[in-house]
Amino acid sequence: MDGALARILEDAARGRFPAADGGTTVVRQPGARDAGVLAFTAHSVVFLDEDPGWVRSVLAGTPGDPLAATMNPHFLGALLARTGRHMNTVDLLTVAAALPGGPEIALREIEDPEHPRVARALEYRDDVRVWAADGGVVVLGRGVAGRWETAVEVDEEARGRGLGELLARAARHLVPDAVVWAQQSPGNARSVRTFQAAGYRPVGSEALLVAG
Repeated sequence: MDGALARILEDAARGRFPAADGGTTVVRQPGARDAGVLAFTAHSVVFLDEDPGWVRSVLAGTPGDPLAATMNPHFLGALLARTGRHMNTVDLLTVAAALPGGPEIALREIEDPEHPRVARALEYRDDVRVWAADGGVVVLGRGVAGRWETAVEVDEEARGRGLGELLARAARHLVPDAVVWAQQSPGNARSVRTFQAAGYRPVGSEALLVAG
């Protein structure tokens, strides 16, 4: 990874966060695809190719708690209107260290680029790889600022057996980097619990502005 946002993410993965001073750092997008907002404890990072003065003026006019202003619908709505992008949700951003050796679960790689799970992952990530287990899949790919991200999916009939945790932990064995990142919707408590049980720790919240 390279660039200002990449350095902020690399520091966060090591437990070194921006100063909790209530401030907001504005940096360039790491690429045409990736734009959005990261909120750490009492400090936010906006990665967007827009005038920083405009960003700060919108923040100043955002009602509510100033420490939560960057995740306020008023502010995010202004970013979407300005850029013509859309947003899926505000996610919990988590990270985990890579693990040595192979996964604890038998996996088979899916190499068909037309496979629905592969095609969907390619909309948001580069260098995508997908593995299937009986009852679920695990995805790895390069996402925001080139970081390695994972996502897991468990079939309805296979839930309640700990498969999601095994798949999330498998990503820690498969990732070709020191860490692997994952996002969970905060309202999806089952997913949040699954990733934390697999050793992923929360670092902040993230709102991605999606093009197209």
